[in-house]
Amino acid sequence: MSSQTQLALEQAAPDASLLSRLFAASDQIMVKKLRNNDRDWARKRSKHQAGVFIPVESRDSGFFPQLMVKEREKPGAAEIREAFFPTVWPQVGEERTSHLVHYTSKGNETHLTVLPKAAFADLLPASFLVMGRRKRHGKHFYECLTIDSGSDDFDLLRDLFGLKADFVSDVFEPDSIRSEEQGKVLDFAGEVIDAWLHGKIGTFAASRAAIPATVDLAREAQVIFMRERGLTKIDPFFLEKPGDDLRTLSRTIEWNLFRKHQHRKYAVDLVRLVMGETPYKPSPAEVIRRLIDKRPEIDALMLSAGQQRKSRAGYSYEHHIEAMLRDGGIPFEKQVILESKKRPDFILPSLAFVDSGHADAGTGLILSAKTTLRERWKQVEREMGGRSLFLTTVDENIAGNAIEDMASIGVRLVIPESLLKAKETEYAGHLNVMGFGRFCHEFVKPYLSSWK
Repeated sequence: MSSQTQLALEQAAPDASLLSRLFAASDQIMVKKLRNNDRDWARKRSKHQAGVFIPVESRDSGFFPQLMVKEREKPGAAEIREAFFPTVWPQVGEERTSHLVHYTSKGNETHLTVLPKAAFADLLPASFLVMGRRKRHGKHFYECLTIDSGSDDFDLLRDLFGLKADFVSDVFEPDSIRSEEQGKVLDFAGEVIDAWLHGKIGTFAASRAAIPATVDLAREAQVIFMRERGLTKIDPFFLEKPGDDLRTLSRTIEWNLFRKHQHRKYAVDLVRLVMGETPYKPSPAEVIRRLIDKRPEIDALMLSAGQQRKSRAGYSYEHHIEAMLRDGGIPFEKQVILESKKRPDFILPSLAFVDSGHADAGTGLILSAKTTLRERWKQVEREMGGRSLFLTTVDENIAGNAIEDMASIGVRLVIPESLLKAKETEYAGHLNVMGFGRFCHEFVKPYLSSWK
């Protein structure tokens, strides 16, 4: 296993051991982001669908057993193609003979049924089904996990498979992932070894393995984004879907940059921790002894890696929003202290304007940014103080009842445009939800002249 994959496994919570075992033991793994219907059948009796929709690309990839034509009593009836195979669900302690069925009368519609309800009933929107193909007694069986989108296991899932922000479904080969990652780190590992052998590991760490400051990393991501799009600035009024672009910047481009920097930093830190600063010729026994002696420090190092990854996520989103506001010529104040001692991320155009009592003061607003919400959205109520508040996020896993609770206290959600009607989210149909583009054009642009 490559150092990058091992780092991801070490950072994960103990419950992620099932996922790491599945990754190590399977020859192929299907990962699918669940649609609402893929979960609702386990919670609502009225739902017609009784399983998980399987995309045609995954169905025909060779991952599943070959579908056979079912015998029909009615002559000339449209074909039903199906396969039965064993599935194991360790999270709920069940084994099933699951059913993959393709109803040709409905085009390519294919469903995986005969699944345990307990594995799906409590999942948040945009959670995942992970199926690993394994062998037992010479025959294939499928070990299946559901990964809640609000759990720490999701971070491990994203790291292991390199899932992009707009990922929906795919079939992966763990061996190929390991080989690709090994290729990425071998050259750097050689540099680390050479630096240690020459007694320059400290200098090397500072020059080649330091993680940039959050604002510098965000700017690096923005430069990449603009170069790929042929842009000179990130102006939300000229972007077709600025909310989607914010998600790409923070959840894909910058995330990949951060992972590269972090893996290099902790590779160097691990060498310095175990081997020390001064080069020598250790025996295999000496290396093993040092690894055992340093186990508590190694655990602490890996834990700090996971904590740093989470703490930086929020700063990333704020930096990209700030760049959009600046490039769009939108006046704002950042992290202003309110009477409630809260510090909202952005006030447009300023706190003095919003609290001025002038006729147009009501056009000003608070924009609070949270990469992930969970229960943290309740904190924004203290920021309002009678002011208009918009809460922006790239989070996909907000349940419909939470969105209704936000509406009840006057909070309006601003999200990526592609999530508004996505089948994996519960944003559709809520009047207090809008895309970032609509927010800019309807709640910002008409008032720019008076704000300035």
